[in-house]
Amino acid sequence: MSPSSIAGRKISQIGSLAGRYAVPTMYNTRQFSEVGGLISYGPSLTDAYRHAGVYVGRILKGEKAGDLPVQLASKFELVINLKTAKALGLEIPPTLLARADEVIE
Repeated sequence: MSPSSIAGRKISQIGSLAGRYAVPTMYNTRQFSEVGGLISYGPSLTDAYRHAGVYVGRILKGEKAGDLPVQLASKFELVINLKTAKALGLEIPPTLLARADEVIE
């Protein structure tokens, strides 16, 4: 879900409800893990915004938007919230923790 979607505007409420009802959750943006979601895995929004800035720069220099290639996300982030895992009574395997880009304690 993108931060501009309805769910994106209710990040805190969704995280709170998932915690209250002990529902393990997985999302596609790190913002959800930062507010209590268990795991997030998806494209880096920071990287996507940087790429968008490069495209804007190319357009401002005179390139036609229709001539620019479509790019797929190149950087993905795995974020694990250990505080949430402990609250849910879950043990995250060390191999998964080692692969995480960020572990929230």
